[in-house]
Amino acid sequence: MKPVRPGSRGPAVEDIQRRLLILGFDLGSTGVDGVFMGATTDAVLEFQSGASLKTDGVVNDATWSALVDATFMLGDRMLYLRLPHFHGRDVRVLQEALNVLGFSCGLPDAIFGPHTEHAVREFQANCGEASDGIAGFDTVRAIRNLKHVWDGKDGRPPRAAKLSSARAGEVLSSTSICIRGRDGTARDVASRFVNLAQATQGDARVWGYSEDAPAAAVMVDVISTGVTPEGIPVVAATDDAAELAGRVLTALSQPGQAGQAFVVCVDPEGDEHGRQAIAVRLLDAVCGALSNSM
Repeated sequence: MKPVRPGSRGPAVEDIQRRLLILGFDLGSTGVDGVFMGATTDAVLEFQSGASLKTDGVVNDATWSALVDATFMLGDRMLYLRLPHFHGRDVRVLQEALNVLGFSCGLPDAIFGPHTEHAVREFQANCGEASDGIAGFDTVRAIRNLKHVWDGKDGRPPRAAKLSSARAGEVLSSTSICIRGRDGTARDVASRFVNLAQATQGDARVWGYSEDAPAAAVMVDVISTGVTPEGIPVVAATDDAAELAGRVLTALSQPGQAGQAFVVCVDPEGDEHGRQAIAVRLLDAVCGALSNSM
């Protein structure tokens, strides 16, 4: 963003002032007036000091990013495991709530990493929801319904709490996997699959298909519409993780087609949540299948 300095006026200043008010800073009698002077400058300086930023009163990219992070409320956006990781106040509140409720994320760091994804999935399973690790509308509502339990409590996990990841990450670093999306929705799912794998395991040997992509031990094709190629085992992306893992393993083990499977997305018109959920199920299935084959 273009730096906003003391003396500036306009909508950008109003946005800064609104976020400062959310954080409890006193902007004086004028409040949100779009004028960067006096109490607004003092508030920016105080915020920068508290956030360990350069205290020059200028709202540059670093200060703006910190302001945005600090003012995200739980439910403002859908949260899930990805790179770059979601981070901000809403993630910290989610982590603290889950820790108090008995689903350990580790020390709250405001970063949605693999341990937080695992805790979300355990919470979802406990609530009878689809365990996809995505903190969307239904999951956030369930957590808010328990606010009387976790609000104001110490959000740190018990010392003996065991931290886990939602999937066997070591599989991703030991087996090379290439995934190809055959149409628009499938390409989005494939891209999310690769991103999720890399967010799960930093040294994941997983990549998307391209003409110059290296050969991989496992090749997964994804399609949401159209006709599947002849001779390649076809698997439907179902909701049952264990069943899907078994079908993927069977497909990858077929004579003459070893290491290749074709997956049909069941929700080609799905929204962001739906496409991310398919990527989660598919990565879980591939990890499960490869773990069982080792």
